[in-house]
Amino acid sequence: MNSEIRQLEPKALWNKFADLNAVPRPSKKEERVIAFMKAFGENLGLETIVDKVGNVIIKKPATSGMEDRKTIVMQSHLDMVHQKNNDTNFDFDTQGIDMYVEGDWVRAKGTTLGADNGLGVATIMAILESSDIEHPAIEALFTIDEETGMTGAMGLEGGLLEGEILLNLDTEEDDEIGVGCAGGVDVTATRSYEEEETPEFKMGFSIEVKGLQGGHSGMQIHEGLGNANKIMNRMLFDGFENFGLRISEINGGGLRNAIPRESKAIVAIDSMHEEVFIAETNDLADEIKAELKTMEPDLEIIVTKTETPERIMDLGVQEGFTRALYAAWNGVYRMSADIPGLVETSNNIANVVIKDGEIKVGCLTRSSVESSKWDLANTLRAAFELTGCEVEFSGDYPGWTPNMDSDILKVMVPLYKELNQGEEPHVAACHAGLECGILGTNYPEMDMISFGPNIKGAHSPDERAQISSTQKYWKFVLEILKAIPKK
Repeated sequence: MNSEIRQLEPKALWNKFADLNAVPRPSKKEERVIAFMKAFGENLGLETIVDKVGNVIIKKPATSGMEDRKTIVMQSHLDMVHQKNNDTNFDFDTQGIDMYVEGDWVRAKGTTLGADNGLGVATIMAILESSDIEHPAIEALFTIDEETGMTGAMGLEGGLLEGEILLNLDTEEDDEIGVGCAGGVDVTATRSYEEEETPEFKMGFSIEVKGLQGGHSGMQIHEGLGNANKIMNRMLFDGFENFGLRISEINGGGLRNAIPRESKAIVAIDSMHEEVFIAETNDLADEIKAELKTMEPDLEIIVTKTETPERIMDLGVQEGFTRALYAAWNGVYRMSADIPGLVETSNNIANVVIKDGEIKVGCLTRSSVESSKWDLANTLRAAFELTGCEVEFSGDYPGWTPNMDSDILKVMVPLYKELNQGEEPHVAACHAGLECGILGTNYPEMDMISFGPNIKGAHSPDERAQISSTQKYWKFVLEILKAIPKK
């Protein structure tokens, strides 16, 4: 029950998170949460601005004695990734998130939790509403559409903000202070094809891949998680090679920034191969599950007889496409030569849909090095163009170049050590996409930093926020506000 969440400490933060999660806020459909945030600022009597793209800015003066400190921008994004389990009946357009407590974690029932980036939004809301928290002048910036294009950050005009320091509250490890991030580009391959009538001697099967963990295609791309689209293509490729399997339709994955958890295909094979097809396809499924058993213990690959589809893909298109998808790069492409342990460049084959004579494949390519990003994007382009697809690049956004001489970094590192018995924070760039690089194009002099509480499984229904970590993070936020340097 969400009432259980409201009793957690710090109550100011968790109550605002519960309020926020009662408002439907999927990416591209933020009208209600924009109105909610606008009303929140106006009800507090604070200057509230909604810019031309829908970002909300709320300004609060400094508390007494803090007027001589630098103005800060506290920034988080309003939208959330909408993913749910197949057996969960939930409408993100109309329903609020149903949360519960499990040990030291807050989770949602069968859906994403929205802690990414709702805990950041709730933090800022709690500070704006407070009457007893010391802070300098604050410009709260709530951006839209971070998860599916970063169009809010891209559309923010110069001159709306006066702050000299930006605190981005969108990092998911509480011992990390972020100083840089990857940029990205969407790679979309499409083509039309002729369908054929399914011969009478064929029979239908469904192949379903499910039970994968999924996760964040930036932060978790190096973990060896299974990709449902690549697994499905392996099954289909093998079925064609050995039994002449023909594809009728595929529906795999979803959002580009989520590692795909599920895929389903409807196929046809010659009836004479039924028994051996079932046996050998299940053998291959067992081999794949054995390969991935450490990271994906709940993986299921289910082969089931079904009604024979009326139409199947053109044979030549199918053969070329399955080979192109096999060749298309998925996962880590290059590790950083400059920052140990950092993924430099990667790709997520996020979405594969084949139906009614149309193919569409959606990928998200990320890199902290622009030339490497485009190298991988062109690698994908070449693979898909060889099979007759048209390839489009869109949604390009820049990375955030680390500034190890940052003044706010010099404040936060010793403060973190003081609050955590001398423990050193992990100062790092991340492979996820943050809005700092984009915001820096119109505010190049702004000193930026990113941090946040522990959030696991972001972009999947396994998303969870750690209660004890949120308490640690809240204390850190309050001390940072008190330690903002003078103008």
